[in-house]
Amino acid sequence: MLKNYIKIAIRNLLASRMFSFINLFGLATGLATCLLIVLFICDESRYDQHFANGNRLYRVVSKSAKGETWAATSAPVAAGLRQDFAEVEEAARLLTFPDIATMLLKYEEGAHQQQAFETNGYYADAGFFRVLDMPFTYGNPHSALEAPNSIVLSAVLSKKYFGNANPVGKVMKVTTPFGVFGYTVTGVFQQQPSHIPAQYYMSMRNSDMWNWVQNLSQWANNNVFFTYIKLKPYTNKALFETKLNTYFDSKAGAEMKAAGYSKQLFLQAVPDIYLHSALGNEIAANGNITYLYILGSIGAFILLVACINFMNLSTARSQRRAREVGVRKVMGAEKHLLVLQFLGEALLLSVLALVLASGIVVLLLPAFNSLTQKHLQLTDYAALWGWAVVLTLVTGLLAGAYPALYLSSFRPAAVLKGKIRNTMAAVFVRKGLVVFQFTISVCLIIAVLVITKQLRYTQQRPLGFQQTQQIVLPLQMGYNNTESNYVSLKNELLQQPGVASVTCGNAYPGIPQLNDMLFYAEGKSIKDIVDIRLSTIAPDYLSSLGFTLLSGNGFREGGKGVTNDSLLILNETAVKQLGYTVADAPGKKVYYDAGKGDYQSATILGVVKDFHFESMHTAIQPFGFIAGGIGSKYSYLIARINSNDYSQLLRGMEAAWHKLLPGTPFAYSFLDQDFQRNYQKEQRTSRIVTWFTCVAVVIACLGLFGLAVFSAEQRRREMGIRKVLGASVTGIAGLLAKDFMQLVLLAIVIATPLAWWAMYSWLQHFVYRITLSGWVFMLAGGIAVTMALLTIGFQAVKSAILSPVASLKAE
Repeated sequence: MLKNYIKIAIRNLLASRMFSFINLFGLATGLATCLLIVLFICDESRYDQHFANGNRLYRVVSKSAKGETWAATSAPVAAGLRQDFAEVEEAARLLTFPDIATMLLKYEEGAHQQQAFETNGYYADAGFFRVLDMPFTYGNPHSALEAPNSIVLSAVLSKKYFGNANPVGKVMKVTTPFGVFGYTVTGVFQQQPSHIPAQYYMSMRNSDMWNWVQNLSQWANNNVFFTYIKLKPYTNKALFETKLNTYFDSKAGAEMKAAGYSKQLFLQAVPDIYLHSALGNEIAANGNITYLYILGSIGAFILLVACINFMNLSTARSQRRAREVGVRKVMGAEKHLLVLQFLGEALLLSVLALVLASGIVVLLLPAFNSLTQKHLQLTDYAALWGWAVVLTLVTGLLAGAYPALYLSSFRPAAVLKGKIRNTMAAVFVRKGLVVFQFTISVCLIIAVLVITKQLRYTQQRPLGFQQTQQIVLPLQMGYNNTESNYVSLKNELLQQPGVASVTCGNAYPGIPQLNDMLFYAEGKSIKDIVDIRLSTIAPDYLSSLGFTLLSGNGFREGGKGVTNDSLLILNETAVKQLGYTVADAPGKKVYYDAGKGDYQSATILGVVKDFHFESMHTAIQPFGFIAGGIGSKYSYLIARINSNDYSQLLRGMEAAWHKLLPGTPFAYSFLDQDFQRNYQKEQRTSRIVTWFTCVAVVIACLGLFGLAVFSAEQRRREMGIRKVLGASVTGIAGLLAKDFMQLVLLAIVIATPLAWWAMYSWLQHFVYRITLSGWVFMLAGGIAVTMALLTIGFQAVKSAILSPVASLKAE
């Protein structure tokens, strides 16, 4: 019997090749789409899942009474937890800030020399790898950072500097803001997907760095340390948090009360950080679980659209199999056997679709990797093929269930007499499924338009400074990086054709700014404290980058750093929160916490127009600039250019660089490109959604085409009679298209409020967002109508121009 069923299934596939192609192609494309999305979701879900005791690992984060959140804490928190809590097995800190975002690493041995500016390096406590364990190729992770001036490299960096040799014991020169130091390589780790995109870790116990860290004794301020802890087994997280905040209040309560604010500490599970955390001062841009839900839903909808095609075409063509059902029932076949037969046919088609889908995945994976900016490999995810089998079974059952039940319900007497007709219920279900398909398609089209418009808005919204035509050079030269060296390099670069101005700072727009201080205005008290982020800059920084000065004056050459008579330039937000007006702020005094409650004064020199120093994911924060003075160490040089001949310009800049800094590598980036990297996750999601929306629309249109072909076949005699009676080609084509277009228009009506609600909810995640315009919905509807007309129109015109003689003869 099974052999007979398989023969009949294959015979039916070959007998209706066009409909079989639509079903097979649709199911294969749907399965391939789902597999690619599952592959992507699996990769995103791997982050921070490799730790041996992941359920006991937490990051300590903080939240103020005003709702502000920080992923970092103050310096003493980790040591306090380690010493005073029996529940804490180990605690460690990680440190990064704009000044050390890029450092120069160098290795020399005999004639061999390798050096480069490297990013994603961090200072870490000795016990860091005892908290966040990682697989090591060389060295002992438990003791790798114990010794002062030790460095642990990723396998990628190790190969870059040392080839395939074991680098443990080798000494590298690292240029930091504190000077040039020799660091001994004590280990090589294998990079794992993590919210910490580290290329190397350095011991925090470097002499100058350690002295600086030890002086940060305040519990409430200086939130620049990422604190990780490993709790002992069976520790109750909720009870521990309560105890933690009681302890924190005992240490920082008086300090916070004096400063006029309050905050609490919380534990954040390390395995949840990448997909679920969006706190202030994150180490790096995290993923977003919402986007995974969106992509998973799109994959499910695409597969559902393909299954609907199968259901619709199977039930629409039921009359062709009705006689077979009648004969089988007369011969004694029971309903459940017929259901199994038709389900088996659907499963066979699903298996064939899986084979085709596997080939599609293999072919499209390189393009998908380019689209998602990942390096996905099928061999890395054995579970993927388990998902493939599950999806195939679900697809076969979902696609075949309704047709199987529908076909097996025919009564043999009516079938054999040729009195079987499509019931109103069957027609209603078929039309309802078409409406559902296009509702999904229209919703996806609207989503693509809104996401694209929002991304374009964030990319084109004025940032408050000139981001284009700015070249950034990392400028880590240790103790030699003084203002006099900067002036020499500046003068040399200004002689290059196409360089309009040159400036420096310890940070630049687009990279996280972690440095901040607490201020209050003259005539107020510490109860009116304002947290202002600060950046040290060269005097000509603001003019070179095109910041708009609203009132007061800019810095003069030789401006001093923060002292009792220090000068500040603040943005509008900072001035307003301090209680001043933009016009009156210049010349006013503000007071800042210089450490241990010692409040000193500073003078507001000028006010600049609000600007986005970081991405538009967050609102504009109070921000201030301090002028660097004699002996200042800058981290980045920024050259404003007025030439489009980048290759020649960069050659000239590199020659000038090597003239003054022989032996130091020349590295550069464009400021606008660095800033746009803040939106990489959204841009990637937009591309993926657009790609898969096109797939969904194509599959839906294929199904509509199949139904149009079937409808034309069913109404061939009617069309012939109408032509004999004088109906025009246009009239007949319109008649055939009318029923389907009504369904598409109904789908647009249903999709519009659903898509509006979904997109309105999504936009609330953005501080700066577009408004939902009516043209977006009209354009989406127009696209759907156009696609449907093109799909139906060909078949409608083909049927309309058919000779009535051929139509009537066929009957």
